[in-house]
Amino acid sequence: MTTGLIPGGHPPDPRPPGARPPHQRSDPAGREALSADNRPRSSVITARAAASFEPVGRSVATARSFVRDTLQGWGFADIIDDAVVLTSELVTNAVVHAGTHADVLCLRSDDGVRIEVADRYPEREIPLQGSLAAMGSPDREGGRGLQLCAAIAARWGVEYTPTHKQVWFRLDLPDRPVGTRAAGPSLPADLLPLADSRVRVAVVQIDRTAAISAWNEDAEELFGYPADQVTGKPLTDLAAWPHTPGTSTGIVEALQLSRWEGSYGIRGANGRVTPVYASHLRVRDTDGEPSTVCLLVRDHERAVLQTPSRVPASDTATGSDGQSTDPFEVFIGSPAPDDLDGLLQRTVERARDMLDADSAFLLLATDDETELEVRASTGLPSARQRFARVPVEAGPGRYGSARMPAVHEDLLAVPGAVPLLSGTGMRSVVTVPLKVEGRLTGSLGVAAEAAGRYSNEEALRLQFAADRIALAVESARLGELERLRRGSLSFLVEASDLLAGTLDRDQTLALMAQMTVPTLATWCAVYTIADQASDPFLSYVLHEDEELIDGIKSLLSKVAPPDPVPTPGARVWAAPAEAAHDAALRSSMRSLGLTGGPTHQMASGIGPTLATASAVGGETVVLPLVARNRVIGMLTLGKPTDEHFRQEILELAEDLSRRAALALDNARLYSERTAISQALQRSLLPPELPSIDGVEVEVIYRAAGEGNEVGGDFYDVFPISDGAYGFAIGDVCGTGPNAAAVTGLARHALRLLAREGLSGPAVLERLNSAILDEGARSRFLTLLYGEMRPQEDGSAELKVVCAGHPLPLRLRQDGTVEPAAEPQPLLGVMEDLELYEQTVTLDPGDVLLCVTDGVTERREGTRMLGDDGLADVLTTCTGLTAGAVAARIMRAVERFASDAPSDDMAILAMRVA
Repeated sequence: MTTGLIPGGHPPDPRPPGARPPHQRSDPAGREALSADNRPRSSVITARAAASFEPVGRSVATARSFVRDTLQGWGFADIIDDAVVLTSELVTNAVVHAGTHADVLCLRSDDGVRIEVADRYPEREIPLQGSLAAMGSPDREGGRGLQLCAAIAARWGVEYTPTHKQVWFRLDLPDRPVGTRAAGPSLPADLLPLADSRVRVAVVQIDRTAAISAWNEDAEELFGYPADQVTGKPLTDLAAWPHTPGTSTGIVEALQLSRWEGSYGIRGANGRVTPVYASHLRVRDTDGEPSTVCLLVRDHERAVLQTPSRVPASDTATGSDGQSTDPFEVFIGSPAPDDLDGLLQRTVERARDMLDADSAFLLLATDDETELEVRASTGLPSARQRFARVPVEAGPGRYGSARMPAVHEDLLAVPGAVPLLSGTGMRSVVTVPLKVEGRLTGSLGVAAEAAGRYSNEEALRLQFAADRIALAVESARLGELERLRRGSLSFLVEASDLLAGTLDRDQTLALMAQMTVPTLATWCAVYTIADQASDPFLSYVLHEDEELIDGIKSLLSKVAPPDPVPTPGARVWAAPAEAAHDAALRSSMRSLGLTGGPTHQMASGIGPTLATASAVGGETVVLPLVARNRVIGMLTLGKPTDEHFRQEILELAEDLSRRAALALDNARLYSERTAISQALQRSLLPPELPSIDGVEVEVIYRAAGEGNEVGGDFYDVFPISDGAYGFAIGDVCGTGPNAAAVTGLARHALRLLAREGLSGPAVLERLNSAILDEGARSRFLTLLYGEMRPQEDGSAELKVVCAGHPLPLRLRQDGTVEPAAEPQPLLGVMEDLELYEQTVTLDPGDVLLCVTDGVTERREGTRMLGDDGLADVLTTCTGLTAGAVAARIMRAVERFASDAPSDDMAILAMRVA
């Protein structure tokens, strides 16, 4: 992949030199021009990034990463998911379907981005005719990228040149509020927010290390610390953090943000925590040194920093100047948060303040409106209920007051009326529905610790506020849901690419876990099932904190695995949380000294256990891994203590589990087939070479093709009788399994016939008949067969038959090389063969070298090693052992060409000692 980035200015023409300008392809009469928008672009290009991708499958994932990184660097996070999905489809069309390189060009402007994807197959037309309505099903391979362009992009089109076909699309940035940062209506004095007579604003400045560098007089008055006492100390030493309900941002992360607003506490000199509302702004001085300015007021004076304040529900939607105001802005404040979580959090805070409550909460309805999901709360003891779900309809443990306003004067009298508040200490509560066009979209409630705080009047005021924000909340929810679905699509596309890229079982298990953590869950475990009679086995465990992996693995090993139920969907598994609770209880007992011993020794022993218990103590779900109608394992996802899974995450995990199950089963089948293939191939290889007195024997064998241990070449050395030994080296026509089948036939037939006392020609003639009897499966082969008898004088007598095979070479002690046999007809072609054997005597120190044509036909371009080249190498082997001769020949063959060998090779060297 090649890339380039040019900041600012107009991009250079990406067309190759001499190419004609791009033009819209003219269609035959009656066809419309294939472009969604041909208007000239007037936006100024401020940056460009280009990349070229090879026509291979992995280029699609690389292109997605390139576009994602580019737009992230440009600050276009709002449109990244759309751009990645469209680019993925268009690059797939180029590198997979068109089979050409794909050129991707990203052009940035002030109001959006234009992305162009070009391939080098202009003759391949866009697979549609007429209007967009004729594109066909989205499940079809052709035209899906253009359908997505038409559905998602602001503008798109297709352009042709003589060498390229280019599809482009444009995505506009969403409108953002400009001008006035915040404004509110003119209000009567009695409606203005309350504040002390002397409003103090603490101004605290911290450096890049979060140490306090400035501390004004108001800060000293509010918190009791003089400036010289706190200067140089980290702000984290004073902050009781976090106190902002519903957020997980810590102080270290918040202080690194460019801007932040929220509530937390400052611990004063008297030891008490002062609730404050803070506004943080990160700045840099003239030397470029960054620092953060923190403005803090008492929490009840937040209106000083956070505007505008709410007005009571009884107030009209008209300001004192007679101008109409937006009821939503009056309640929620302006500007409204532009994200759903921020909007919901602002809503519950406003509702709490409006009714002077101790807590407030908001639940959103699921798509089928049968359940409500906790999305925001304030004033509750913990955020443990976030994303938890409760049924809507009436019944024990259900949220029966969701569809109508309800006031509960004392929850102790109606246990379980509001499940969210169970165990929180809240006594009185009022809840109202959020409805849009008559549909239940959520529920808003406020609660107080005292009983009898609320009546129908408060319910009416809260309902009026809920009606003001219901439409905005539903719109934000739908927008979030759409972003989640697009993000899920991009996630599944990348996951499918990764899973399809390997057939290794262990790597597939690791990919499954790495894709789920931390995107979908805090930790995960994968159980596998070898067969229907086997129990689930814990195969892989992963946590986002690597230090906890061993502890979780130890904890799960003590818990009975989940039942392998094939029912699709996620089901809750309570065993890990219960085991974590028991482990935490035992650790707490040890920490109380019940086991004796020094305190510090106990603390070091219980730390990992408590951390593991906290990590596994939340919600745990199990998804079956079903492939080919069989449960092959389970994917277990978990959250830390007091956390729950969102339904959208579980649905995405279910989609992932189906893809992962098929990939895991494919890896299993591949491993089984590979094991079977290797076992069968090893059965075709001869056993260990026999030890022959006075003769050194060495063999080197290389089968062509990945995963092949046996091919069309074969060898064998075996005892016959009375001190005689048979040897053979042959080459079956072709390579791979079909040739290996004839290899097995030839090798076993040679041994059987030779041990029957037949001569060399008779052995080969019968082998020739056996090969011809195979019919259509028969393959011709070349074969060198001989019998060796060591002599008392130290020499060895050989009787050799060379049936169409490269001639054996004899190396004498003086360095001369000569053929040791004459060529005769090959086997497997003619029925009647007239073969004869030749007698050769090897003197002490002589070497007989036998090879297959994979050695002599080794090529580099137009050059070939050949018989003469082999003989030249053999002349340099005088005085070497048989093993050294074979190794030198193989090195020479490998060095002759840089490419991997494409043919099987066998080398048999015998030296008379």
